[in-house]
Amino acid sequence: MNMDIYSQYLPNFLLILLRASIFMSLLPFFGGKNFPSMFKIGLAIAISLMLTPIVQIDAKDMSIPLLVMREVMFGIVLGGAMRVILFAVETSGQLMSNTMGLSIATTFNPEMGQSTEVARFYGIIAMLMLLSMDAHHDLIYIFVKSYEWIPVGNIDMKDLILRRIVEGGGTLFILALKFSAPVVVGVLVSNLLLGLIYKAVPQINIFFVSFPIYIFVGFLIMLISLPVFIYVFSANFGDIRNNMFRIIELARG
Repeated sequence: MNMDIYSQYLPNFLLILLRASIFMSLLPFFGGKNFPSMFKIGLAIAISLMLTPIVQIDAKDMSIPLLVMREVMFGIVLGGAMRVILFAVETSGQLMSNTMGLSIATTFNPEMGQSTEVARFYGIIAMLMLLSMDAHHDLIYIFVKSYEWIPVGNIDMKDLILRRIVEGGGTLFILALKFSAPVVVGVLVSNLLLGLIYKAVPQINIFFVSFPIYIFVGFLIMLISLPVFIYVFSANFGDIRNNMFRIIELARG
């Protein structure tokens, strides 16, 4: 009798684990590369075990390869919507570093690869903000509810991937410009003022004078605009959750 129970729930568990493992690997903080792989695997298995007796799956008349492909693609698209805001923070840090002349000072970031110190600084702030807002709980809640809203095998992938890639790319660059705008504009104004000074006093070696000024102005504006960054980040996280709901609506067909 125990074997009948196992044979009944094992296919459901594997299908739930497929979507859960991809989603958990993209979850901010807990899905990061700094976390041990065993922890991420255990988290995905634990959530799948809790959902297996609850989620009803009827996939008898469905093609298994097609079912697996749909679950994988939906997990990637849904998880990618979470990571957009973190990629935007990383991109804004790169833009600020390039503007301030600090792009040459790069280090290896396990999350993003080669990254500047400014990008890492903002990335740490963004991750702490996500934890302080209990955002990981909200994201896990949306994921669990996705099985109720979109049962396994009922995912409509028509136009979903291409549309989300285009919208996600646009959202990424818009957020990156919002985050980096104060520093970029401040350094641009400093550049214009230095150009006027050079025209007035050509004897000044403006090339060597400009670099420390750019760095000073950049760090000063970063310090002053940090509350604005936190406010904009918190406000746009609500949009990320709305994007995940829109993905679910699109996948429902």
